[in-house]
Amino acid sequence: MERTLGKYAPHLYAILRIVAGIMFAMHGTQKLFGWPGDKGPVELASLAGVGGIIELVTGIMIAIGFFTGFAGILASGTMAVAYFMYHGSQGGLPIINQGELAVLYCFLFLYIAAQGSGIWSVDNSRRTTTTRPAMHL
Repeated sequence: MERTLGKYAPHLYAILRIVAGIMFAMHGTQKLFGWPGDKGPVELASLAGVGGIIELVTGIMIAIGFFTGFAGILASGTMAVAYFMYHGSQGGLPIINQGELAVLYCFLFLYIAAQGSGIWSVDNSRRTTTTRPAMHL
């Protein structure tokens, strides 16, 4: 079965990257615009406001695969900071301090940063250039 799914690995990775990016961007829209849901908006000049901007921008960048390595590192670091600032002081384990999502996003975005954008991405489309035949005079 592993061999069968292996041929779909680039496609499944692209879907993972796109879905994770969209979900992360929605955390940003929730903080910045109060949508979706009933949370927010937060003060833009606050730590939560800066976090919302990072979530929105890096989430979109990851979803479309634009400078994915940079966006993944920034998003991963943001989630590490969020975990230690907001969850870590409420108990040692993420299951206790409700920090599971921050930990999962942190390591998921670290993996995405290491893996790169993959197929179905702006980065990949910029890499593929057609070569012109040499001109002979």
